[in-house]
Amino acid sequence: MSRSRTLQYYLAARLLLAPLMLWTIVTLVFFLLKATPGDPADMFLGARASDKTKAEFMLNLCQKQPMFCIEEPIYVQYFRYLGNLLQGNFGESITSSGKAVVTVIQENFPATLELAIGSMIIAFVVGVVIGTIGAARPGTKSALGGRLFGIISYSLPIFWVGMLLQLIFAVQLRIFPLGGRFPSNLTPPIKITGLYTIDSLLHFDLPSFFASLHHLALPCLTLGVLLSGIFERIVRVNLKQSMRAEYVEAARARGIPERRILIAHSLKNAMIPVITVLGLTTASLLGGAVLTEVTFSWPGLASQLYEAISSRDYPTVQGIMVFFAAIVVIASILIDLINAWIDPRIKY
Repeated sequence: MSRSRTLQYYLAARLLLAPLMLWTIVTLVFFLLKATPGDPADMFLGARASDKTKAEFMLNLCQKQPMFCIEEPIYVQYFRYLGNLLQGNFGESITSSGKAVVTVIQENFPATLELAIGSMIIAFVVGVVIGTIGAARPGTKSALGGRLFGIISYSLPIFWVGMLLQLIFAVQLRIFPLGGRFPSNLTPPIKITGLYTIDSLLHFDLPSFFASLHHLALPCLTLGVLLSGIFERIVRVNLKQSMRAEYVEAARARGIPERRILIAHSLKNAMIPVITVLGLTTASLLGGAVLTEVTFSWPGLASQLYEAISSRDYPTVQGIMVFFAAIVVIASILIDLINAWIDPRIKY
């Protein structure tokens, strides 16, 4: 069987499994939220409200949000919720004056995407550079420092590092702003993609570009450096194995310079597992984005999720969780396909 045909079968299998994965996550989110104590009536009316007042509130909410019709059997609520999802109806936000959850996602996701892209670039570059140095110079202080960096960066809490960097670079040195996405005294660029840095460049608005980059730097540095430890360890371990391979010894015997062997041969093969980790890090990136956005008052979708959980806005929580799950599933499929395409050793 040709390689192109096997890739097609592999793609078909992954695409068939994707709906099953999404359905599992949607089901877990639905029933876990149903098992959560309390309801929106407690949040909006307070604990001292009478049972009659709470019942009237929930009845009015049921007319707008079928998932809150608690008088109906839970399986009826579940299948109605699945039917709405299949139609692209995520419900309406309770705390956003009846705004559709899809609209909430569309408005806030570009900020999270911009933060995620910047953080991933920093994590990838820092991790690969430090991991390469540690593998190329085993037994040196550089290698020891790289290992310590990987352990410490992975174990430190994101919110603590974020507040520490705010204290140093925003409060003491006043190099970066304390929080926010754009200066309050400037008008954001006209929306095209929703990413301020990209939209600024598309409009040739350099002041807005540097202003958005200025606000983006500290949150991306916080999340990117802490995630870079994952890449550092993977690159260091796999690069060490590649440096001991027979084809590396053969290249040395032919007189090829050590730097060329490291970059053109060993590092190229060591990057294959890094691509896999790149996809798996998507989940960690979205989880870390919640703490980063809250710490830096970043108006993204992860921050919106935190506010929705705090206010028991369950339709918004469910919609954002399903959206994040879809991103993780799509990223996983893309990474698997890229690996299958570049590495002929992968079996289908």
